[in-house]
Amino acid sequence: MRQSGTPAGEVFLQAASADGRDPFTHSSAKGSSAAAAAAPAHPQGTGNGPHTVQGSTPGLYGGTRNVASCDVERQIGYLNQDQSKARAFAGAAGIEAGGLATYLRGLTPLQLRTDTRVTNHGYKDGSVTSFQSVLQAGTAVLVDDRGVPRVRCACGNPLKPPVAVKGTPKAKGDTWPAYRPEDVVVVDPADSVMEVIVVYDPETREWFERPVGTDGEEDRPISAPKGGMTTQPPRPATSPGGQQPQQPQQPPQPPKPQQPTAPHPMPPPPLRT
Repeated sequence: MRQSGTPAGEVFLQAASADGRDPFTHSSAKGSSAAAAAAPAHPQGTGNGPHTVQGSTPGLYGGTRNVASCDVERQIGYLNQDQSKARAFAGAAGIEAGGLATYLRGLTPLQLRTDTRVTNHGYKDGSVTSFQSVLQAGTAVLVDDRGVPRVRCACGNPLKPPVAVKGTPKAKGDTWPAYRPEDVVVVDPADSVMEVIVVYDPETREWFERPVGTDGEEDRPISAPKGGMTTQPPRPATSPGGQQPQQPQQPPQPPKPQQPTAPHPMPPPPLRT
């Protein structure tokens, strides 16, 4: 495997609906979540990101009950059309090429609810590329039985956990209004293999369980779990260049009627900084 030429310290931002860098295949995504993108789930803790969240955390992933966010069979079909590409995908994913279909069918189609840091693997000029990415909340992904995202469905790229970069990462690529570097999440594998993934639907605000490796046909509604990830309101975004966008000005309020009062002393001059 060769590196993509990404300079050390760079992280590429990828919007939920974008094809992305060096796509392996055409998209197998069935859409992205506008609600999740507008108001990502809020990671616990303070300080600069990324925050580490375990893959078994309720509400780490979103989706719609009885609806798959990715077409797994279409993804398999795309890879089967090009055996060289299929072997490259298997190598990047760390599996045997002969087990590719079984591997993909064992993953669960869901949507990210956090801006999530990953190692992304693309395909360009017959070779695998590797680069650090932040995937936008709302991105359609395939998730393994430890709760780790393994495929980005909009481009068919295999994913692995991120690796550290030297110094402060320099963000490049796409951006979006709710992006804040301090809220980026890294997914740690669950302590044990999961049978179901607890999912939150940000559109309906309902919770449900999805058995691992299913497309939604076995989803079951549940009550809100304890410790589920909360949703934060949209907040001022930080652009890749680190600039805060200007906030819209509020319309002027009409003056309140003056009440006759005794004269007040003049206020002190403002403090100089």
